[in-house]
Amino acid sequence: MLSLPARCLLRPPRQPLPAPPRRGSSGLGRRWLLSTPIFYVNGPPHIGHLYSALLADALHRHRGLLGPGPGRLATGTDEHGLKIQQAAAAAGTAPSELCAHVSGLFRDLFSRAAVSFTDFIRTTEPRHRRAVQCFWAALQGRGLLYKDFYEGWYCTPDECFLTQAQITERPDAQGRPCKVSLDSGHQVHWTKEENYMFKLSEFQEPLRKWLQGNRHVISPEPFYQVVLRWLEEDLPDLSVSRERNRLQWGIPVPGDSTQTIYVWVDALVNYLTVAGYPDAHHTWWPAAHHVVGKDILKFHAIYWPALLMAVGLDPPEQIYVHSHWTVRGQKMSKSLGNVVDPVACFKQYTVDGFRYFLLRQGVPERDCDYYEEKVIKLVNSELADALGGLLNRCTAPSINPSGIYPHFSESCFRKGSDHMDVEASGRALAEDYELIASVDRLPLQVTDYFEHFQIYKALESVVTCVRQTNGFFQRHAPWKLCRDNPAEKCWLDTVLHVTLECLRIYGILLQPVIPATAEKLLSRLSIKPEERAFTGLTFLPRYHGKPCPFEGRKLGPDMGALFPRLETPRSWLVTDGEEGRWVGAHAV
Repeated sequence: MLSLPARCLLRPPRQPLPAPPRRGSSGLGRRWLLSTPIFYVNGPPHIGHLYSALLADALHRHRGLLGPGPGRLATGTDEHGLKIQQAAAAAGTAPSELCAHVSGLFRDLFSRAAVSFTDFIRTTEPRHRRAVQCFWAALQGRGLLYKDFYEGWYCTPDECFLTQAQITERPDAQGRPCKVSLDSGHQVHWTKEENYMFKLSEFQEPLRKWLQGNRHVISPEPFYQVVLRWLEEDLPDLSVSRERNRLQWGIPVPGDSTQTIYVWVDALVNYLTVAGYPDAHHTWWPAAHHVVGKDILKFHAIYWPALLMAVGLDPPEQIYVHSHWTVRGQKMSKSLGNVVDPVACFKQYTVDGFRYFLLRQGVPERDCDYYEEKVIKLVNSELADALGGLLNRCTAPSINPSGIYPHFSESCFRKGSDHMDVEASGRALAEDYELIASVDRLPLQVTDYFEHFQIYKALESVVTCVRQTNGFFQRHAPWKLCRDNPAEKCWLDTVLHVTLECLRIYGILLQPVIPATAEKLLSRLSIKPEERAFTGLTFLPRYHGKPCPFEGRKLGPDMGALFPRLETPRSWLVTDGEEGRWVGAHAV
């Protein structure tokens, strides 16, 4: 028998099912535990994995810029299960060696992609094994597990049993009919074995009440509605172990050497492991916010909350759900040769360029399409030309020979309630006041989009303002103004001041998405690290009658183009990627 901590072996009397927990306030100053899925190590990482990690990273970075409040970002790898066991056997290596190698690929990718994770969990770690064993003991102690024979269609790649309604019949590569998963297309096999069962059916009503009392717990809204529809159907008990003679690569059931804990139970507990379960998790739980792919929604929105309720813990505060990526309209597939290697994309588009593309084009509610020409067109247009070109123009020695943050003139750009009146007495035009109003409300707008898991809309709003600023600069043509004329110099400096102020706001707001480029931009403007948070962020303070700490400040050194224009596209493909979807943990 496995040795467990004494607290794990205690079996308290059966307790009534807990009432659906109430969400706490998610305001600033509270702890914030953000997580990606843990990624299955049966193949190298692809851009679907990267997209999950970048969404979480952007949320984590944005939260950190909002003010005080401890925050953590956890990611990692899921390393148990029949699929790993089979992949290692096929490769002629030990499962532990396969896991160490592929887990290293994920860690290296996320580090290279500037994902700001604070914890990288591997399910083969001793701390996780202990957490899973204690979690199992808690389920058993509350009388929520029983042993029974289970039979049904089992999908090894997806590591789950499927109902008759979830499968279909399609020809295999040789044209022979075979049963496959309706969702993933992976082949299924009829399996009958004795397993431990979790009384999931007892949690149907608590789950429904939890969701109905927390309308925004699952974002975006369409996925929330999907989960509610699932709960309108019968919720059968869940098989939570496998026979050990079939699956050795996993955590054994405590006290029963014939069974291995189901890989999904094992994997889901990782969120508690990083929170310090079973001893110190109360500091961080339930301040948990999960980023998951839509293919693993049921595991996170039904099974996981039910399991947590079963052991007396609150469900996570938020579940953010995103869709998949296709390649030129086709599902990513090894057989099609269209599995995209993210590291090669970094070489082609730069790290920030590819981060920007995925977060700008990725719409969580629907599948999005990748192809090289789209990346190049978008990144060149919005980063190299619109943003980089604007910075280059307003800091050029011919326009700004003193190389400083110039002064703002209230007489040239008057403030008033009626733009028609102030326009008549100054040099600013109606369109200029529209720009000021747009940039002034931009930080709150961006924050609102981030909080609603609409990062692509946040970036769209920034780009709109960047284009407005380019229009402002072009409209007033400062290169045509004469510095020797005091009136013209005053207006020239004001045009530059407004443009630099706009760029300062854009640089601060873009830090969660393109951190290296934002750092370069803000350093060029000589904005100090302590001046880059969202806290107290004020746009164009002189326009509002307040002192501006940047006026007269020497600009930072010119480090060349803010963002290099990208070259002709080339295809970068993984040679050993696995056929499947581009997202999530198990259903990849």
